[in-house]
Amino acid sequence: MNPIMINLFGIEIKWYSLLILIGIILGMLLVIKESKKFNIAKETIFDLCFYAVILGILGARLYYVLFNISYYKYNISEIFAIWNGGLAIHGGIITGAITIILYCKKKNLNFIKIFDIIVPALILAQAIGRWGNFFNSEAHGFATTYTFLKDLYIPEFIIKGMNIGGVYYLPTFYIESLWCLLGFIVLLIIRRFKYIKIGTITSIYVIWYSIGRFFIEAWRTDSLMLGGFKVAQIVSIALIMGAIIYLIYISRKGKYEVLYNDINKGRVI
Repeated sequence: MNPIMINLFGIEIKWYSLLILIGIILGMLLVIKESKKFNIAKETIFDLCFYAVILGILGARLYYVLFNISYYKYNISEIFAIWNGGLAIHGGIITGAITIILYCKKKNLNFIKIFDIIVPALILAQAIGRWGNFFNSEAHGFATTYTFLKDLYIPEFIIKGMNIGGVYYLPTFYIESLWCLLGFIVLLIIRRFKYIKIGTITSIYVIWYSIGRFFIEAWRTDSLMLGGFKVAQIVSIALIMGAIIYLIYISRKGKYEVLYNDINKGRVI
């Protein structure tokens, strides 16, 4: 696949960057729309998303670089070339979450509820952003055959794009994108439940994405490693356990306590 969408007067605009931008814009629009229900100012959400996105991208890149330090210590100039790929979503989630917590404390907002507002948009952005890996011919799985991919009902144009150097590869980016898109639909449905508690949507997002990522990571051939283990799988297990514990914790509260759809609970009181 050609990673360059268009070349304008010597300036290359790459699919990877464009798709991330589309995901961010759509995500912000969804967050702004949902936050209106809780009388949270659009300007507040815009500022929050702006800082979380910028620091999240930096965190995603730093995370990726740190786990590939053996390469980047000899290629310093490439550290900042994020348009060539190399963003680790877990690094972005960690730095983005820290940014949101700090901002919410400053603005007297309930950061857990803000997480609930944001995560459906986040998983949609992830579904869109994964397609950047397709155009960069990266984040794919093991070598396979045309027949195997065809039997999985994978679209023909994806199969052709996964023919890299004469070898077909499993399009794990496509599988993860579909998993995230399905997760987006699930979260939207859950969000409409009348008695859903604050923190439930975020917990389900963490569990949903982490389960999918754990298994998809097993098929990938370019995983970040820690010793002999895949970092994403370690982090996924830790996140699943943490989210389950939190769900058990909030389930002990009364039926009418800390409800997500209570419009009066957007701020810390």
